[in-house]
Amino acid sequence: MTDLDLPAIGYGTSGDEEGDEWTDNVVAALDAGYRFVDTAQMYDNEAEVGAGIAQSDVDRDDIVLATKIEPGNLAPEDVRETAEESLDRLGVDSVEMLYVHWPADAYDAEETLPAFDELREEGLVEHVCLSNFEPDLLDEAREILESPVAAHQVECHPLLPQEELRAYADEHDHHLVAYSPLGRGKILDHPVLSEVAEKHDASTAEVCIAWAVEHGIVPIPKSSGDHVADNLAAAEMDLDEADLEKIDGIEERKRVIDPDMGPWNRE
Repeated sequence: MTDLDLPAIGYGTSGDEEGDEWTDNVVAALDAGYRFVDTAQMYDNEAEVGAGIAQSDVDRDDIVLATKIEPGNLAPEDVRETAEESLDRLGVDSVEMLYVHWPADAYDAEETLPAFDELREEGLVEHVCLSNFEPDLLDEAREILESPVAAHQVECHPLLPQEELRAYADEHDHHLVAYSPLGRGKILDHPVLSEVAEKHDASTAEVCIAWAVEHGIVPIPKSSGDHVADNLAAAEMDLDEADLEKIDGIEERKRVIDPDMGPWNRE
């Protein structure tokens, strides 16, 4: 059982912004009320995210901070070295969540995962987390890890609802965290989402976030400007059973993040 307590919504930092933009965005998100911030080695913005946390008036102890080890750094000696480098860039002594970003490239379950256990034992990481896994790989990881899997992060939105992985998360008591919960904007013109949005006098983006929260999924949208507060408020939107049935009845499927290394692309 995981003892990781996550807010209903987090702040994602995967995107094209550069340098101080991320620092300003993180400060704005924390000021607006976010308390869960997600970054990664692969995003190349850990230093800027850490600066935003340092500059914010929010106490570090009140923030859940997550980062991820990129696939090329998943050999055990590289896990340790680059995790320590991530902490240095973030300007923190430890992070609440450390993910295997993709089970690819240098990932070897038997070699990689014990290195994550060691980091947790030494207090550099509070919770071991996984990202972009499939059920068989989750089974393998859970057999090897001494640490509980606290969260599994995948692309998830109304056009990629991830029913199997949601059920797996419920069965094994870990959080399902949704990156690209708005489908990178490529799903927001769907007529069903538009219909529900009109009913609630809301945007389709807000409907996507509310849908995730209603299903116990933790979305981590990236946003700036007015969207920072709008997304946070959307987590409080009440969708009724009819709304959820309409959205869950969408038959189209669209995966926005689909690299060759995704385990769903295995032959």
